[in-house]
Amino acid sequence: MSKALFPGTFDPFTIGHDAIVKRTLTFMDEVVIAIVSNPDKQSLFSIEERVRMISDLYKDEPRVKVISFSGATPDIAVEVGANAIVRGVRSVKDFEYEENLAFIYKKMCGIETVLLYTDPELACVSSSIVREMIKFGKDPSEFVPFKLKIEN
Repeated sequence: MSKALFPGTFDPFTIGHDAIVKRTLTFMDEVVIAIVSNPDKQSLFSIEERVRMISDLYKDEPRVKVISFSGATPDIAVEVGANAIVRGVRSVKDFEYEENLAFIYKKMCGIETVLLYTDPELACVSSSIVREMIKFGKDPSEFVPFKLKIEN
């Protein structure tokens, strides 16, 4: 069973998160949304309120689990048994930061990070993401902006 960890501070109306969860469920069996308690990031709601509200959004989707945590993302990824860490990218400017973070996560826990643009029309697809999708028997063509020729 494939499982993705989607960490973040998450307010229930944050634009783009739902698209990332839905897209992730097309190539992973389960998504664990891990709401981090981050004192540096201001949120309109407490962590308990965020967990409750995000859980309510996915109450009809049994493949999505919502938890809270404090600490390092790689630690929680290992704890929940994630095969991948999913991160949302809001802009091209964010991409470099997220790419560096993905490198650090891989070094810390050996788990690959999948970077997806929050705009549902765009997906940032690297060869490693395509390999991961193929590994789990999923067709990556809907996320790739050009025709792929996949040879076994």
